[in-house]
Amino acid sequence: MQKSIDSILVRSKLVSLGMLLLLATSSQAAKYTNQFVEFELPPQWQCVLEGAEFVCQNTLPEKKRDAIIILAAKLRGDQDSLDQYLAYLKQVKAYTSVQGKPVRSEVKYAKTVDINSQPWVDGLHLESEIPGFYTRYLATIKEDIGVLVTYSINKAKYSEYVNQFENLVKTLRVFRKPGGLNSGTGSIFAQTQIPQGLTETSVFPSASLPQAKSPEERKSKGAGSSENQMLILFAVGIIGFVVWKRIRRNR
Repeated sequence: MQKSIDSILVRSKLVSLGMLLLLATSSQAAKYTNQFVEFELPPQWQCVLEGAEFVCQNTLPEKKRDAIIILAAKLRGDQDSLDQYLAYLKQVKAYTSVQGKPVRSEVKYAKTVDINSQPWVDGLHLESEIPGFYTRYLATIKEDIGVLVTYSINKAKYSEYVNQFENLVKTLRVFRKPGGLNSGTGSIFAQTQIPQGLTETSVFPSASLPQAKSPEERKSKGAGSSENQMLILFAVGIIGFVVWKRIRRNR
């Protein structure tokens, strides 16, 4: 009888240990790599390539609107340099929200930092892309490309996510893989837009919620066709528009 009880206890402990190991594995950060960057993604997050656009989000539906990561790269142009990136991030951004209200960002800081032996321009704004969200920008030059990594966090959830994203930054590495990128006019910032529909019921803007455009985007639009602008991106700035078009096409 005692041997039977001991056997049951041993099996119970093994099951408990297995569950703990499974939970620990599922909660660990995973290394993410694409054509130009590598970093540790927060637990339960994944990055998706939609055409030429990258977007990273939490896989839990109830957390998708808390935060978003955007990745972009383009061949280096006249407006792609660390000095120009720094000057851009020191400026207040002004735009019109999807509700039609004027918004001006609050610059928290803009500086040059070293991350894993690579110089980056690091800037943090409040409401520079989405009302009620902090957005951190990390931009650099690697050989002949400009690279931009951004993450946006709901102001009310900032303390919940900031440590996870700090680990992302600490593990951030940039490299240049051959092929794939096209050149274009304008800075990489002007080519990238975070979906303002993040605050709505879906992470993507609906047909009734057109994307607000920054002054830089309106200026750059005249420099070339919208088709060319899409080709020069490795970004998720227009992913909301792409998804909306697909929804309409499938109706």
